[in-house]
Amino acid sequence: MIPYPVNLFLRFDPLILLTTLLSTHRLPVVLLPALSVVGLTLLLGRVFCGWICPLGTLNHLLSRLNRRPRTGPGGFRWKYYILFGLLASSLFTVQVVGYLDPLSLLIRSLTLAAEPLWNLAAHSAFSSLYEHGFKALEPLYAFLRAHLLALRQPLYHQAFAVGVIFAAVLLLNLLRPRFWCTHLCPLGALLGLVASLSPLSRRVSPEDCDLCGLCQRLCPSGAADSREGLWRKAECFLCGRCQVLCPSRAVAFGFSLGKGEAVEGMDLGRRRVLLSLAAGAVLAPLLRLSSLPTRGREGLIRPPGALPEAEFLRRCVRCGECMKVCLTGGLQPALLEAGLEGIWTPVFDFDLGYCQYYCTLCGQVCPTGAIQELTQAEKAKVKIGLAHIDRSRCIPYSQGVDCIVCEEHCPTPEKAIKFVLGEVVTPKGPRRVKLPVVDLRLCIGCGICQFKCPLEDKPAIVVTPLGETRGGAFLLPT
Repeated sequence: MIPYPVNLFLRFDPLILLTTLLSTHRLPVVLLPALSVVGLTLLLGRVFCGWICPLGTLNHLLSRLNRRPRTGPGGFRWKYYILFGLLASSLFTVQVVGYLDPLSLLIRSLTLAAEPLWNLAAHSAFSSLYEHGFKALEPLYAFLRAHLLALRQPLYHQAFAVGVIFAAVLLLNLLRPRFWCTHLCPLGALLGLVASLSPLSRRVSPEDCDLCGLCQRLCPSGAADSREGLWRKAECFLCGRCQVLCPSRAVAFGFSLGKGEAVEGMDLGRRRVLLSLAAGAVLAPLLRLSSLPTRGREGLIRPPGALPEAEFLRRCVRCGECMKVCLTGGLQPALLEAGLEGIWTPVFDFDLGYCQYYCTLCGQVCPTGAIQELTQAEKAKVKIGLAHIDRSRCIPYSQGVDCIVCEEHCPTPEKAIKFVLGEVVTPKGPRRVKLPVVDLRLCIGCGICQFKCPLEDKPAIVVTPLGETRGGAFLLPT
């Protein structure tokens, strides 16, 4: 049991709340804390973007490397068109917001790309120092292993692709400070729409302002304009730099300054808004068609507690939280196992890890309920698939030699893999050996037999989704 909410940031994400509501037609209670962010934005503007968002913080730090002057928001409207497209797709029950939501993007990138790289670099560096006799940093290494480094080296499919996308998001700050936040972020667009209703005002005194343009050059979001004190309210991060750095102290923020406020409208364009909504609506059936039929797709084994496939895809935001906490590394991001709609959703790869029998962590950290939280007793009764033995490869069947690995590691209280004595023909004649068989009534598809199979090139026992129980149908037949 995890004693603290590791998915706390995701629970405060209004965009995930809204798209999940639209795609499932149900109110996600676990995401209701996001309404506090909406209330804060309604009162103070986009303070979440300026002061709280972790991806915004990274973009802000890297923006310090860009010394070129700001020249206005430029393509700030694009993030609104992206937002409208995502909302339209969600309305047609296709949940793709996880690809572009900043919190999902950040957590997925740190989990799949940054953490494996950090672990590999740290272990390699300290091992090299130790081999060369430099042991002074051994206490530091012990501290890192106890608190920051993973017990095993994390390995994930698509780690390189996810890392490249994340690097591109960060490097865009060299093109323009906080490029992602000002041009592409759909959460920022949603909060910008809410912020436009905020009673907070910015007023520039026409008597004191000398149109020096300093506020325009230093504004990280391009919200401030030196032309007659114009202010793009929906774009402002409420950093206060224009007020602090104004040489003539002409800028002021407050709740009673609206009379002199000069706010520039968004002017998104009716045709472009309709086009973005239509694009999102067209995208939904195209992605859905690419995911059908799911029967016969190899390797599509979801975590225990996963909702039925259609509902699961409506909820999953591809944040990577479940993969991050998987004890064995068996949960991996999908590529095309579930079609285009299922890219980066969690699936098991039993060649890399397995589902630990008593582990219930993935359901605890899922922010949208795509993976239901189970007790250990419930988890032990969930089928995620069934194991099947390839007798042409299995050592006892094909070579006439006893092998007990799969039965030895089977975790169910009553072994789901049993032995029967049988006769196998070998070059030296018939031989009686213990032949493994799978009790389909007891097998839960955890995959440890496939992971532990001694055949290295291709295991002789594999798990398929046959017989999986999804949703509330958790109890096995007795």
